[in-house]
Amino acid sequence: MLADKDRIFTNLYGYQDFGLKAAQARGDWDKTANLMKAGQDAIIEEVKASGLRGRGGAGFPTGMKWSFMPKAPTPERPNFLVINADESEPGSCKDREIIRHDPHKLIEGALIAGFAMRARAAYIYIRGEYIFEAKVLEKAVAEAYSAGLLGKNAAKSGYDFDVFVHRGAGAYICGEETAMIESLEGKKGQPRLKPPFPAGAGLYGCPTTVNNVESIAVVPTILRRGAAWFKSFGRENNHGTKLFQISGHVEKPCVVEEEMGIPFRELIEKHCGGIRGGWDNLLAVIPGGSSVPLVPAAMMMDVPMDFDGCKAVGSGLGTAAVIVMDKSTDIVRAISRLSYFYKHESCGQCTPCREGTGWMWRVMEKMRTGNAEIGDIDTLYDVTKQVEGHTICALGDAAAWPIQGLIKHFRPEMERRIHEAKGDDMLEAAE
Repeated sequence: MLADKDRIFTNLYGYQDFGLKAAQARGDWDKTANLMKAGQDAIIEEVKASGLRGRGGAGFPTGMKWSFMPKAPTPERPNFLVINADESEPGSCKDREIIRHDPHKLIEGALIAGFAMRARAAYIYIRGEYIFEAKVLEKAVAEAYSAGLLGKNAAKSGYDFDVFVHRGAGAYICGEETAMIESLEGKKGQPRLKPPFPAGAGLYGCPTTVNNVESIAVVPTILRRGAAWFKSFGRENNHGTKLFQISGHVEKPCVVEEEMGIPFRELIEKHCGGIRGGWDNLLAVIPGGSSVPLVPAAMMMDVPMDFDGCKAVGSGLGTAAVIVMDKSTDIVRAISRLSYFYKHESCGQCTPCREGTGWMWRVMEKMRTGNAEIGDIDTLYDVTKQVEGHTICALGDAAAWPIQGLIKHFRPEMERRIHEAKGDDMLEAAE
């Protein structure tokens, strides 16, 4: 279990003020210029050495992503940093807590990361529904400007850097990095074809890196305490601390910072008071937000909560949004509801996603009521495979995976409903 002295987010629950004075008392903005004196490439190497992987879902090595940025930007094509605070993944609510209670960690991280990537400015794209959080963030940015920590000669480092807060309009698709860039430019939020990748041509056609809020907010602490400290947590290729968001059928849902790789059972016992109705009542878990496949209870108990641990049981860590479902859950209905979400949020650019998400939801509704044929289950699985991997962005995959997980692990329940709706149960009993 992570010791309090090793927690990065020391005001996660808002017991102290979010403002600059309180943040400085917690250690934020402490000799920031000295951290930057190490040099741009040295900062990137330190982040690489820490083993930090993106906290937005994909888990791409953060330092490596930064190193793709041009080393000599021109005034005509400056580098930009875009911070993804859209957080629209069902089950995910960690970035909201960072912004609400510890925004200066994010702003200081933006300056250091922006400096390392030779960026001219950072744009924080915040989800439209986060009204209170956006106000807090705007106030914190204004405080940083007033104190000379942003703008010309930011934090007396000799580097000029600006931070802009941009509010989205509540579209899930704008969490995809290129759709976010399109939205920032004032266009419809639709993903771009890659290549070119954002590091080559992103915001306004300039080199851009898009990072998650948590990925950026942990950087100042990593530099202060050293890459080796951060790397000492977790398993190989899964280093550091992580914010876990546990919701659903646990005694105490919460957001908590823990060591990567903590076993699922320990995470739930220590921080959530166990499963509602006891461990025998656990049905399934979605370990990383709604777009990763569910894992049945028997497989989930001792899974190390990190990228490789969740991958080993056919799912993913995603944003570490752990959705716990006990045996009171109508599992088919739950996945059908997620199918509706992806149908609703598809931008409609790709035919497999535009047509497939609606079709999958309609068939899932038939599965929910049992008004289907047994053969429809295989047809549904085939369609998920035709959607998965055939779209510009990963929304098609996100729509397909929950259904694939349901069919893989709960097919007997789907078949039972169909038989029941047809009145086949008496026939089966006679056989």
